[in-house]
Amino acid sequence: MDFSDLKEKRKKHLLGGGKEKQEEYKNKGNLTAFERMNTLMDSGTFVEIDPFVTHKCYDFGMEKKRTLGDGVVTGYGMIDSRLVYAFSHDFTVIGGSLGAAFASKVCKIMDLALKQGVPIIGINDSGGARIQEGVESLAGYAEIFHRNVKASGVVPQISVIMGPCAGGAVYSPAITDFIIMTKSAYMFVTGPDVVRQVTNENVSFEDLGGAWVHNQKSGVAHFIVEDEQECFSVLRKLLSFIPLNNLENPPRVSSDDDPVREEEELNSILPTNTNKAYDMGLVIRKVVDNRDFLEVQRFWARNIIIGFGRLDGIPVGIIANNPEALAGVLDIDSCDKATRFVRFCDCFNIPLIALVDVPGFLPGTNQEWGGIIRHGAKLLYAFSEATVPRLTVITRKAYGGAYDVMNSKHIGADYNFAWPSAEIAVMGPEGACNIIFRKEITGSKDTQKKREELVKDYRTKFANPYVASSKGYIDDVIEPKETRARLISSLISIYRKRADRPKRKHGNMPV
Repeated sequence: MDFSDLKEKRKKHLLGGGKEKQEEYKNKGNLTAFERMNTLMDSGTFVEIDPFVTHKCYDFGMEKKRTLGDGVVTGYGMIDSRLVYAFSHDFTVIGGSLGAAFASKVCKIMDLALKQGVPIIGINDSGGARIQEGVESLAGYAEIFHRNVKASGVVPQISVIMGPCAGGAVYSPAITDFIIMTKSAYMFVTGPDVVRQVTNENVSFEDLGGAWVHNQKSGVAHFIVEDEQECFSVLRKLLSFIPLNNLENPPRVSSDDDPVREEEELNSILPTNTNKAYDMGLVIRKVVDNRDFLEVQRFWARNIIIGFGRLDGIPVGIIANNPEALAGVLDIDSCDKATRFVRFCDCFNIPLIALVDVPGFLPGTNQEWGGIIRHGAKLLYAFSEATVPRLTVITRKAYGGAYDVMNSKHIGADYNFAWPSAEIAVMGPEGACNIIFRKEITGSKDTQKKREELVKDYRTKFANPYVASSKGYIDDVIEPKETRARLISSLISIYRKRADRPKRKHGNMPV
């Protein structure tokens, strides 16, 4: 039997859009679509599907541009010995544009991933819809979007942006759970030329939809990386915290970090001045195993910190107010950031840890007109809806409605702890006294002295953790150095938690 034809086709397929285009592409510091797949997967495990698929378009000279694989490499392989399905756009073939055949290949591996219950990874490097194929390209995108929605909350979906991602190509990544962008990549619905024609704005590709824009301003992306190698490294680490599907628990690893380790430094980490900032990131790293914390969306809405760590080898999702940015208040962006993270963790059985130091919601017309009520309600809804183990530690301030929203006992948290420094009240002592004792203060001979006396009395009676603890709203008041040990002990005690939700199609979240 002669296999020469098969070998020749495979050889031709590996050249994508041609040897010259591949060399030009690699000279810009890029890996080819095939190299990306093999770099992503464990060595020797990538298996391609549909290498010989071609488009069926005969208009606009497309019959002369028929390339094996049609501009996308699809298949499966192993990442850290766990199965994943993936696709990789090939920019050397008609700019990585999507047509009907291209879309059918992507849809096939998405369907297979759902049947098997394993993650879907998309390596995006595409100019968008293939104009020559008209509505078939739009239909292809919609088929992919529909599968993204069906897969949401069932299997993890991660998008990697390694080049241009324009038009319809941005919506599939937007539905997925995480987006990793290299610094040279960009995403936008309409490019600079269209923006210039419609709005008369002159803007560059980078300023319109570059990696920093989506990591700092829009919040569309979750990670920014230097190059493709770092991208795959971050992707692998991210996957290490996540189960293969929604029916499994997250992968627990053996930990060499002492589960009862105490951190004396935490006992003195809070400034004497309660209005002064401190490093909440350091608190997190002191508590998790081996100080290993993968922060998500690090550069956007910095007043809240989200990310993954482990406690005695168990992956956990951490949400923490950040006193170093806007004093840790909740605003529109931070609520959105935390909400989606809480919902992701709940989808995939990852326990939630909230570290609370929140003075309230950010005041102002911009926030009110922008719908802070609605956005704050999202976070309240997400925590209330979550059925995974939920633990909370109040380190300092927990004022007003923000106390309720940040995983309080009243919305279903399992264990709530407070440091002795915690102030749990409707508002800060100074503000409360100015309202409650306005007449006493203004009518006194020494208003400053009277105010200080009243504030001290208010703080003793109300703004401390013991009032809430006496009512069972706080399960225990602990020394800061004990935080790691108490979280681990509590997590293990509630790890097998099962909670049934009301029978319904779905709730109506205030999106």
